[in-house]
Amino acid sequence: MPLRDRTVIVSGVGAGLGHQVAATVVRDGGNAVLGARTEANLAAAARDIDPGAARTAYRATDITDESQCEALAALALERFGRIDAVVHVAARDTCFGGLEDADFATWQQVIDVNLLGTLRMTRACLPALKQRGGAVVVIGTQSSVAAPSQVRQAAYAASKGALTSAMYSLARELGPHRIRVNTVLPGWMWGPPVKAYVRLTAQSEGVAEDEVLGRLTGRMALPELATDADVAEAVAFLVSDRARAITGQSLLVNAGELMR
Repeated sequence: MPLRDRTVIVSGVGAGLGHQVAATVVRDGGNAVLGARTEANLAAAARDIDPGAARTAYRATDITDESQCEALAALALERFGRIDAVVHVAARDTCFGGLEDADFATWQQVIDVNLLGTLRMTRACLPALKQRGGAVVVIGTQSSVAAPSQVRQAAYAASKGALTSAMYSLARELGPHRIRVNTVLPGWMWGPPVKAYVRLTAQSEGVAEDEVLGRLTGRMALPELATDADVAEAVAFLVSDRARAITGQSLLVNAGELMR
């Protein structure tokens, strides 16, 4: 098992990608420490992933609060005695629109969660990560390198683009401690948010859901969308020793919609 006895903190665990990442960690032999703002969601995820509660722990965590980030890191050490990786899924992605209609107060909130929150959580884990090395994996977005035509999310894309730039600096800064830092950039990812988009778009246009889905898959080199489970597999690889020489990289997981 590639993650046997490793402890991985996963922020932003709900019904979608965070859940899949945590489940993959446990499947691969690791311990998953779950963080998100809603404790009920964390409890449900932990029961589903690890019914015996032997290899999961969770704490309600708002990553805009530095003390809560430190408490989640402390929980990992208290329960499992080590931190080997942190995976940043938590994000605010519900701000839509472009520059002309921008509410910059909302933009600041997006940046506080997506950029600064990720950095807060990373810093909280650094003392433990420095003890034996490890990995930081940031979930970014394809939108930070190629704006989608279907949905305008300028604030989200800008915050994630800044986070990718920060990743390069972190990779250089933390590399001497054998801490690897990489970003995974999903495109359209078949999971709860995209399922909702397809359903609501079909309802608003009075067309079949398959027609809306077809517009998306028609953009891909492969004939179907990547799933949140596919993205979780990429994360598990980057967390593992199989990626021991990979740092400062951005990996697109997007069924070939955008190629770089």
